Amino acid sequence: MSLKINIEKEIKQAMLAKDKDRLRALRAIKSLIMLEETKGSGEKGLAEAEEIQLLTKAAKQRKDSIEIFEKQDRKDLAVLENSELQVIQEFLPKQLSEAELEAELKTIIAETGADGPKDMGKVMGAATKKLAGKADGKVISQKVKEMLN
Repeated sequence: MSLKINIEKEIKQAMLAKDKDRLRALRAIKSLIMLEETKGSGEKGLAEAEEIQLLTKAAKQRKDSIEIFEKQDRKDLAVLENSELQVIQEFLPKQLSEAELEAELKTIIAETGADGPKDMGKVMGAATKKLAGKADGKVISQKVKEMLN
């Protein structure tokens, strides 16, 4: 089932439950999807990879906003962003644990034939494609740097 259809069903459930926070987050996700669809060249719908990329970007924006609001001592806004982040994460693939991430990165390093820090770009290119939505880019970068040094 496409993400858009799933979101629409969740919106209906949130409306019936009168869950305003969840409803706001779901509508924001639906808005992102619809904006991305209208950018396209007349194609219907988004590919699953595009949907994951869109949600990952939205989640990253929420995390950054939470960090900024906490620095500015705006707990009220941080709580709102956090509630939206929780809803977005429901639709993202399960995040890899540290051990799973290391195992995947070892495989990628072996496949690319990387043997030192100079090959970081090659490894990161393959890792970001393979692990899209399953791990944060910053975490992937840190792990790759550790493993290649």
